[in-house]
Amino acid sequence: MPHDAIIASLVRLGLVGTQEAVRLTPLAGGVSSDIHLVEVGQRRFCVKRALARLKVAAVWEVPLGRNAAEAAWMRVVGKWLPHAVPEILSEDAELGLFAMSFLPPEQNPVWKAELLAGHIDPGFAAAVGSHLGIIHAMSAANPQISSRFANDETFEAIRIEPYLLATGQAHPTLDARFKALAASTLATRKALVHGDVSPKNILCGGHGPVFLDAECAWYGDPAFDLAFCLNHLLLKGARKGVKRDDYLRAFLSFEAAYLAEVDWEDPSVLEARAAALLPCLLLARIDGKSPVEYLSTEAERNAVRRFAVPLIAQPSARVGDIAELWRLAR
Repeated sequence: MPHDAIIASLVRLGLVGTQEAVRLTPLAGGVSSDIHLVEVGQRRFCVKRALARLKVAAVWEVPLGRNAAEAAWMRVVGKWLPHAVPEILSEDAELGLFAMSFLPPEQNPVWKAELLAGHIDPGFAAAVGSHLGIIHAMSAANPQISSRFANDETFEAIRIEPYLLATGQAHPTLDARFKALAASTLATRKALVHGDVSPKNILCGGHGPVFLDAECAWYGDPAFDLAFCLNHLLLKGARKGVKRDDYLRAFLSFEAAYLAEVDWEDPSVLEARAAALLPCLLLARIDGKSPVEYLSTEAERNAVRRFAVPLIAQPSARVGDIAELWRLAR
C-alpha cells in the first residue's frame, strides 16, 4: 500500500493532523502483514495491515478479515492482562489496518532472539504459560467471545491447511492421521485461541510477556496454543551444538504453569490433545508450508523427522512423556 494511503487513513482516524509531518518506516518480521513504525513529532506508534498472500515460498493465500480479529483479540485480552498486549489505538476496517502502541525493541526484546542466543529463562517461560492459561480460562464457555471469534474459515486457512493438511500430503503414510487430527481440532470449541503463540510473537516486556500477532484468533481448541508454543521450544533445542536440556527446562516450566490455570476441563484431557498435536507440529515446521529457518542442515531436519513420525502414528497421552523422549533422543 502506498504511504500516502496509509497517511490518509491515519488522518481519517484522527491519529495525525493534516498538516503534521509523518514518517513511515517498514518494520521487519513476519510473513503475513506489512507493519510500519509511524513517527509524528515525538509520538511513535505502529500500523499493521494484513496481506492476502503470505510472504513464503509456497502459495499461501488467507482471508483479510484476520486483521480485525487480531485487534479484537488484543482488546479483549487487554481487559484481563493489560500489560500483556499492545494498546489498540484505532482501526480502519475498509483498508484492513489498525494502529497500536509501539514497544521499543531495546526495552522489549523478542523472545525468539533471546532463545536463539542461548538466553533461556525458565521463569519467563512459566510466565508465558501462565498468561496463556489465564487467557484461555477467562474466555472459556463465554458465548459472547465464542460468537465474536467464530473464525473457523480463517483458522483453517492459516493453521489447519498449511500445518496439518499440507504436511500430511508430504507424508502419505501419515495423511489419514493428519486429516483426522485436523478435523478433531476444528470441531473442538472451548476457549479463545491466539493461534500463533510463537516466541517470535512474544516480547520480553518490563511487566512480563507481551503477545503480538493474533491474526489467527479463533474460539476453538486451547490445546493448539499449548502445543504450538511447546513445539518451538523443542525445535530450538534441535540445533547442533546447543544445550537441549536448557530448552527442555523452559518447556517443562511453560507446561506446568499453563496446566495450573486449566479449570474449564480436565487438564489431562487437554494435555492428551496437545500431546497428539505436538509431533504433528514438529513435522509441520520441517515439511509444511512454513518451515523454520534455523534448522539449516538436512541432518537436523532428519533428526526431527525421525522423532516425530513414530509419535504421530502412536500418540502419547502426556506432553511430559514427549519431553523425556526428546531429552533422550539424539
